[in-house]
Amino acid sequence: VQLQASGGGLVQAGASLRLSCAASGRTFTDYVMAWFRQAPGNERQFVAAITWNAGVTHYADSVKGRFTISKGYAENTVSLQMDSLKPEDTAAYYCAARPLPVLTNSASYNYWGQGTLVTVSS
Repeated sequence: VQLQASGGGLVQAGASLRLSCAASGRTFTDYVMAWFRQAPGNERQFVAAITWNAGVTHYADSVKGRFTISKGYAENTVSLQMDSLKPEDTAAYYCAARPLPVLTNSASYNYWGQGTLVTVSS
């Protein structure tokens, strides 16, 4: 299984970015696709998740109302639309996958992509 994350960059506070995760190597039926982030010196934290079949979404409180996770237009892709970005959103963002159910601890995820860096300047 391979997960390929892309879309990070440097933006000013209040701007938007869209991250994408392309998944390959297996069928993701009954899987959860998630985004985590990790700032320097901090633990990896849950951002958002979506169930592949039903499209049910889950968000961390810190991003509710600003971030939207969705299935991408291309097959086996998941996107994270990030609006109203804040300096505290600065981190490396990782996509991850695991079988159902949705869990928010990073240790429970089987598959990981490489990080894509998001930097939000004030």
